[in-house]
Parts: sequence; C-alpha cells; structure tokens
Amino acid sequence: MKIVLDFLNQLAENNNKEWFDANKSFYKEVKQTFEAFTENLIVNIGEFDPTIRNLTVKDCTYRIYRDLRFSKDKTPYKTHIGAYICPNGKKSGLGGYYFHLESNSKQYLSSHLLATGAVCLPNNIINSIREDVFTLPKEFENCISLAKGWEIDQANKMKTMPKQFPKEAVNAEYLKLKDFILQKKIDDSYVLSSNLLEKVTEEFEKTMKFKEFINRAITALD
Repeated sequence: MKIVLDFLNQLAENNNKEWFDANKSFYKEVKQTFEAFTENLIVNIGEFDPTIRNLTVKDCTYRIYRDLRFSKDKTPYKTHIGAYICPNGKKSGLGGYYFHLESNSKQYLSSHLLATGAVCLPNNIINSIREDVFTLPKEFENCISLAKGWEIDQANKMKTMPKQFPKEAVNAEYLKLKDFILQKKIDDSYVLSSNLLEKVTEEFEKTMKFKEFINRAITALD
C-alpha cells in the first residue's frame, strides 16, 4: 500500500490537472494496487458474510474525480481512496464495510479509517433504525460490544432527544444519532503492515452483527 499513500500525499500537494496528467501512469499503478486489494477483501469478507459474495470491485469503489458542481472547493481530485463493500453494491442504500485511505496533508478525516454501517440516510430510514435501537437496546449494545477496539461515531447527532422517544431512555445517546456507524482509525504503520488484508478482514468480521442490525431496520421498510 505504500504506493497508494505516496500518491495520495503527492496529489494533496499538487491537486491540479497538469500534475495529474503528467502522473497518469503513477495513478494507474495505484488504481490497480487498490483494486487488487479490494477484490481480495471482497472474497475474504464473503467467507463470513454471504451478502457480500459476487460483488465486483466496480460495485465497491469510486472515481477519483471530485464533483465540483455545488462545491466552493474547486480542486479537481479527491485526496482519499476508499472501498465500500456493501450488499448489492455501493448505491444500494444498505449498510456495509468501508476501507478508507487518506492523504496526511488533508484534514477531511485526518486519518485512515475502517467503518461499518450506514450514513447520509433519509429520515424514514433513520427512524426505522432508531425504533429498533429503542426496542432492542441489549441487542444493539451487544452488536457494539462484539466489535472490540471499535467505537460508535457520534459526530453527527441531534442535540436533543427525538420527540417520539422518552428522554429517560437507557440508550438515549444512540437514539440521537443520524449516522449509524462503527469506526476504527488506523495509522500508516497499520496500512503498511505485511498482513494488512488479514488484519482488515478480522476487524470487519467483528462488526458483522452491527451491520446486520442496521440492514434489518433498513430493509424492514421495503
């Protein structure tokens, strides 16, 4: 993965079309490296989670080109790269497993990241998940506790309790969430380890029950 990190760091310092065009071969090698890793990760996750089997790399990865239409930031390229390994692919609206590498020059996430769950959800989906969190608090907390070394991301949450739930609910802070994801930040040494694939696979397996809890609530609305 060293070539991927080197490219992202250089791109962050030279985020323009001229540099990118001059380094197209560099990018192609990076893309091939990351896609090969993603392909192997799909296979590994599929060993413990059958909902992931038969996905392709294209189902799980993203273009490096930024959508500039509604952004004040006109830099043309993303300085991160990620794979969202999700049942039925990245556009399905379901929760999945996300592997993210980030330039160390950009403060978007400020670190590499493993994440499991779902974000940017419509209100009806958020309400469905909250209902299950409220009625099944022990099951939800067990899903979290199984993911040792992970934590719930509470960056995006309501300041007050949603009106349909009692303020004294035992899991009040979870009911305020708008995104439902477990996260684990990782550093360069982790990413550059020789057994990265095995380590990431092992970590994601800890979070499968959490992903299943979230997706059960999402699919209940189908």
